[in-house]
Amino acid sequence: MKNHHTHTFRCKHALGEVDDYVRVALAQGLTVLGFADHTPLPGNRFLSTRMSLAELPGYVQAIAEAQQGYREITILKGMECEWMPEFHSFYQEVLLGEYAFDYLVLGCHFFPYNGDVLSSHVDLHTPRHLAAYTQHLVQSMRSGLFAFVAHPDLFGLTYLEWDENTEAAARDIIGTAKELGLPLEINGHGLVNRTVETARGPRPAYPWLPFWELVADYEVPVVVNSDAHHPQRVAQGLREGLELANSLGLTLADLTLREGG
Repeated sequence: MKNHHTHTFRCKHALGEVDDYVRVALAQGLTVLGFADHTPLPGNRFLSTRMSLAELPGYVQAIAEAQQGYREITILKGMECEWMPEFHSFYQEVLLGEYAFDYLVLGCHFFPYNGDVLSSHVDLHTPRHLAAYTQHLVQSMRSGLFAFVAHPDLFGLTYLEWDENTEAAARDIIGTAKELGLPLEINGHGLVNRTVETARGPRPAYPWLPFWELVADYEVPVVVNSDAHHPQRVAQGLREGLELANSLGLTLADLTLREGG
């Protein structure tokens, strides 16, 4: 099994250091472990949910030491990033350039709306919010910086019912992924740990089944990741996510070139 989406204590809402996750990953039979903690941002923006710029060298060093110390597993150096135009050069020049990250993950946790910045976790309730989220996510995907899109159906956490607006949003996101050849992530954290109550009963917040049925129609490749925030959950949802992918006939993305880079 492979997991390309792992967090550490530095994001302030996870536990554990790189070594802690590697040891559990080995015990659970993972062959690839990619770290994708929440990136620091210029000016230490959104600091309550991510590492500071001062912590970046320590994160890089912890991964490098694990790569040297655990040769029996492939360990990758990544970051989960919110894209905005003002962050683009930092991602390109500092993360991918100066620090030579193996890959960046697109996570649309925030989106611009009427001159403000809203949270995709708590503020996405109306068709207008959904349209703004979708527009920003599509623009972010087109930046060309990212290896895959984390939890593209995150809107299911607070937009509770599938309707013509969610279908339109899904088609825009999935169609863009198809055009760009950009894989979409089935997220184990949402599958295992986040249930929402709807008029039709409880369901996983994400992955949201109607979204992934459309992914199958478009034949977009997918990745299955745990989005682990605790070492003991490093493989959470991977088997269930793979079962979902197989049941829908989804194709797993080939990230071999990145793993060999």
